[in-house]
Amino acid sequence: MSDFLAQMAATSRERAEQAGSFQASDFDRPVVPLALDGFEVIAELKDRSPAEGALKTSTSNRLDQARRYVDGGAAAISVLTEPSRFDGSLEHLAAVSAACPGTPVMRKDFLVDTVQVLEARKAGASGVLLIATMLDDRALRGLLDCAWEHGLFVLLESFDADDLARCRDLLESDDDKAETGQLLFGVNTRNLRTLEVDGDRLERLSPELPAGFCVAESGLKVAADAARVARLGYRLALVGTALMRSDVPADLIAAMRAGGTEALAA
Repeated sequence: MSDFLAQMAATSRERAEQAGSFQASDFDRPVVPLALDGFEVIAELKDRSPAEGALKTSTSNRLDQARRYVDGGAAAISVLTEPSRFDGSLEHLAAVSAACPGTPVMRKDFLVDTVQVLEARKAGASGVLLIATMLDDRALRGLLDCAWEHGLFVLLESFDADDLARCRDLLESDDDKAETGQLLFGVNTRNLRTLEVDGDRLERLSPELPAGFCVAESGLKVAADAARVARLGYRLALVGTALMRSDVPADLIAAMRAGGTEALAA
């Protein structure tokens, strides 16, 4: 595990240990299923990127930005909840979920404990991101099972061929969830040791992609990027900084969806 991931895992564990208890009524908010048709975009909200610095940070901007994502046709909204390096919080997730009730919202964080899946569910999340390389098989299985129990979708993130092979082997019993899109396989192009983007990783790992819905993560900026990864076999893109810095994020989402869908049909 890289130094950055090790740091994130340690602080995440500390946060998990401070989590409160739950009661049945905490999970009354509806889960919104993913609707996947053609090439889709998971649009990300984050106040800060360790690699890019501060982005848009006010509450009003955050909720307005989320609504713009919905206007552009985002399949889901990813909300950073990690506080120390991304200035995130569960409150951001809850606010976005309430402001965009018809769109699935995903908790993006460095989750290490099932209590954090329950936190996400309580805050209105319909999905969570899990990072394969941070979790041993037992921990990953527990987090997945907790997500399935609560009807959440999972974006399972990998960084290399070993991650992808391990995920394929571990999830042979979850084929139905991969086929329906409740389980998404992601490839992140960002090197979490240097925080630089490896632009060739998506192509290099495309022959290793599992069957199902695969997500290209990090470094996608324009519609042509979506078309390129669609031709490699990816069905979704997770896009953050480019949207946070766009003057018209709804248009960028729509253009990426159109470009990727056209490439899939070619």
